[in-house]
Amino acid sequence: MNRPFSVYLDLVRFVAAVLVYLWHSNQRFLTADVLPASNYGHSSVIVFFVLSGFVIAFVTDTKEKTWPSFTASRFSRVYSVAVPTLIVTLVLDAVGRVLAPEIYDYPFDHFLIRLASGLLMANEVWFVSITTFSNVPYWSICYEWWYYVTFAMVMFLPARIGVYAAILTMVVIGPKLILLAPVWWLGVLLYRWRRLNDLSPAVSWFLVVFSWVGIIAYHAYGVADIFGDWFSGHIGADWYRSLTFSKWFLADYLLAVLVFANFAGTRNVVAHGGAALIAVQKPVRFFANYTFTLYLLHQPLFLFWSAVVRGDPQKIWYWTIVTLLTVAAVGLLGIITEHRRYWLRSRLLPVFDRWQSAGRASIS
Repeated sequence: MNRPFSVYLDLVRFVAAVLVYLWHSNQRFLTADVLPASNYGHSSVIVFFVLSGFVIAFVTDTKEKTWPSFTASRFSRVYSVAVPTLIVTLVLDAVGRVLAPEIYDYPFDHFLIRLASGLLMANEVWFVSITTFSNVPYWSICYEWWYYVTFAMVMFLPARIGVYAAILTMVVIGPKLILLAPVWWLGVLLYRWRRLNDLSPAVSWFLVVFSWVGIIAYHAYGVADIFGDWFSGHIGADWYRSLTFSKWFLADYLLAVLVFANFAGTRNVVAHGGAALIAVQKPVRFFANYTFTLYLLHQPLFLFWSAVVRGDPQKIWYWTIVTLLTVAAVGLLGIITEHRRYWLRSRLLPVFDRWQSAGRASIS
């Protein structure tokens, strides 16, 4: 992966997280006016999925070439943020609901079930949908976790066994994760399809322009709603609702292809002219390092600060102050979440290495 394209992906990741924040914070108790660029939340998650598949394919090809290394990295990456997220969400919701119960239209019961499902990444198994208190965005990490697991099965188990194990795992997890799995695996294809690196400048620029025009038109014409209405009409409203975050999968496939084209074209274009991206590398990397924490904690944080500040939604300063407090909290929490993942990885890797050695010894 060339360096300018790496910076581009970090920039996309951060912008996508900000768009998700705008989507969720676009609530009338916080701002009377509709926020600009506040209808791209689900689309941003689809971008995350394609990006995630690409990055996982890259790291297993260049760094995490054994299952102990891969498992230690993925486990530390996810759970260094997920565990604090569950705890912080529960505490913030408990306090916020006392201060301003009217803004909390989210479940606050069955604590052990919600916490256990969050820890086990089982929130969206089959047609079950367990909301992690006010933390609605948590659903997507549950999807990604099982994509990591099945990818590892395919990569590190004997070929046929790995494929069968991955298929069986996805069947057990259920249709919702299966429906969006092609989006994630499209990112893997983007990395593995090496001929894309040899596209001519003209073709690469065409993909960049075509993808941006397509992405703009996709949102301008409400393609997700059109596809969703058609699909709901064919399977029925109840079945459609039961798919929760996967119910837009048909439109998501189209958007994922556009993102694929954008990444494929941009990778080649910036390889020979990415000076502007290199110039902003440091600030982009800095903010990107907090993306995961921002994504997983923004909703309970802005709800809590909304309850604390109790401002006037008719005044833009209310949303602005809540947002600044949320950003500050993400910065502080990021020190004990994302920035601790390397410490956690250093503790896990020797354990997994010993397991691998023990397994080899037992076979021999």
